[in-house]
Amino acid sequence: MSRKKKNCIFFYMKRALITGITGQDGSYLAELLLEKGYEVFGLVRRKSKLDFNNAEHLKGKVEFIFGDMTDSASLLRAMEIAKPDEIYNLAAQSFVTTSWETPLSTADINAIGVTKLLEAVRLCKPDTCVYQASTSEMFGKVQAIPQNENTPFYPRSPYGVSKLYGHWITKNYRESYGMFACSGILFNHESERRGAEFVTRKITIAVAKIKAGLQDVLELGNLDASRDWGHSADYVRAMWLMLQQPMADDFVIATGKTHKVREFVDLAFKAAGMELEFHDGGVKEYATLKGTKKVVVRVNPQFFRPAEVDLLIGDASKARKVLGWEPEISYEQLVERMVKSDMKLLAEGKI
Repeated sequence: MSRKKKNCIFFYMKRALITGITGQDGSYLAELLLEKGYEVFGLVRRKSKLDFNNAEHLKGKVEFIFGDMTDSASLLRAMEIAKPDEIYNLAAQSFVTTSWETPLSTADINAIGVTKLLEAVRLCKPDTCVYQASTSEMFGKVQAIPQNENTPFYPRSPYGVSKLYGHWITKNYRESYGMFACSGILFNHESERRGAEFVTRKITIAVAKIKAGLQDVLELGNLDASRDWGHSADYVRAMWLMLQQPMADDFVIATGKTHKVREFVDLAFKAAGMELEFHDGGVKEYATLKGTKKVVVRVNPQFFRPAEVDLLIGDASKARKVLGWEPEISYEQLVERMVKSDMKLLAEGKI
């Protein structure tokens, strides 16, 4: 069956449904779509204490719909309310460490939940264009350097495995039902809105607190892990571009540059006006403030993953050529923005 988008001329405001709208990517994407004149709907999971997190400032601009990726009925209801032209599925249990602690619920949300959403689209409005958030963690134990759309997958965590299911089921619905469904294989992307449990934000919050004298030491796991880091605001632009193409396809989105966790730490301290000196190696590694014996960074083996992903670096040549996408925020700007933001939030008593 054809995977070509139907030729439609929209004489009305486009409608988009974003799952995971309260997260980092969801909030940036909502802002982008609103700027482009979309009517935006956001799926929000009901909690005992309602928290819109990064989407708090979107109240009154976005219509929120309560639902859950594990509840088919709520997804069908969301489709009926939003009647979307485009769906961006960003909802996920997205923390790798947590996936080892809760592998079954991770699979329910990230794998089976994607199938439930695709079924809701197929049954309610099959001409909807669907974006699925895939991840570089699917490459895991990398089989080629750099990684592109043709690199074999080898996930190394329940998170990576669950996301691989979501990726392949999206491809299967595209090829079996002729749906416009595509996946963005996004490499690590961070921002000032990143959750505090993620290593980059853990670093920048700790740097802000150490600078203010409120924390002594930052403890981390593998400082040699290398990642391809970009900014979320750049990456959500790529998501939108994917759904504007005449044919659905999958794309790697990455900067093509890799940096070790140690480099991120060093740059973060520099952004706060502090210089580090690293000592020893492996699990004994630590860092002191330059010219002093004050230890401010220490490796703790407790934070190593059961199965480590050592090197991720993406080849986004296809996205650059087909989508015309280019990252606009540099790695150095990303780190500085995150540190400055957390220093400001700390001063305001918000962290």
